[in-house]
Amino acid sequence: MVFLEFEKPLEKLYEQLDKIKQVGESGELDVEPMVKELEAKIRNTRKEIYANLSGWEKVQLSRHPERPYTLYYINQMCKKFVELHGDRYFKDDKAIIGGLANIDGQTVMVIGHQKGVNTKMRQYRNFGMANPEGYRKALRLMKMAERFNFPVVTLIDTPGAFPGIEAEERGQAEAIARNLFEMAQLRVPIICIVIGEGASGGAIGIGLGDRVYMLEYTWYSVISPESCSSILWRSWDFKEQAAEALKLTADDMFEFGLIDGIIKEPAGGAHSAPEEMAKILKRQIKKSIAELQELSPEDRIEQRINKYASMGVYDRISVEMEEHGTDYSNPEPEEDLSN
Repeated sequence: MVFLEFEKPLEKLYEQLDKIKQVGESGELDVEPMVKELEAKIRNTRKEIYANLSGWEKVQLSRHPERPYTLYYINQMCKKFVELHGDRYFKDDKAIIGGLANIDGQTVMVIGHQKGVNTKMRQYRNFGMANPEGYRKALRLMKMAERFNFPVVTLIDTPGAFPGIEAEERGQAEAIARNLFEMAQLRVPIICIVIGEGASGGAIGIGLGDRVYMLEYTWYSVISPESCSSILWRSWDFKEQAAEALKLTADDMFEFGLIDGIIKEPAGGAHSAPEEMAKILKRQIKKSIAELQELSPEDRIEQRINKYASMGVYDRISVEMEEHGTDYSNPEPEEDLSN
């Protein structure tokens, strides 16, 4: 079990619990009362810690090395999954996976970022940072789902789209923009869920949908706290302040009206009870699909476009021309300076 810096009090309690259980296994003492007391103390300590998490601590949780990734959720939620490969232009991007899945009899197209569960797999998956071919593969699968009337489910977990020169040469920005354009008009339901990190265009490239949710301890922002700190302060040392200023947590996103809901995680985060988290996620996906399937494609598209068009806050300043004594609708002719 891996403990983050702010979880150190829990680590000490778990160490005590393990030692007491070892004594109990030797048969020398009845340790059941002490075990129960320590387990209760662990629950209370965890509740206190997780009730007051900062933005930066939630970012750390979203990157926890034991946190479930897309493939884990697919294997837990789906009876069958057939992965589909390639964008039909360049190659197959391993950072984004997708394919047909069966969720309790409902066929869906599942697409998501995959970071990798160990060092070798993280390199293979490019740490979940997709190239243009990843987004083009995702779009190909979405259009296939539209052809056969299958709902689309996307699971977002990326530190951003791959920023390499070769990605820009192959049209990174165009690939993401094309996805947004096409997803806005897709005739089937689209459910998007941030299961870890939701950074910049790398996340939004598969993140435009009828329903957009975030797990409780995830983040969604145009830039990571470290990158923001390096730009503003020329150092990563201010990443905690940057995380607070960016307002990137699920609570912030819901308050701003940028997501449709927050999916609660088990006590201690998704990594502490991954099977339970998969069941919670599955229930939400099934519920959302059922709600969206009651609408016609035209209604879904209209609601989707209206939702994104209404995001953001702005002020309109109206200036009365009479206040300034100038009629801008009939400007005076310019002076002829040709002579």
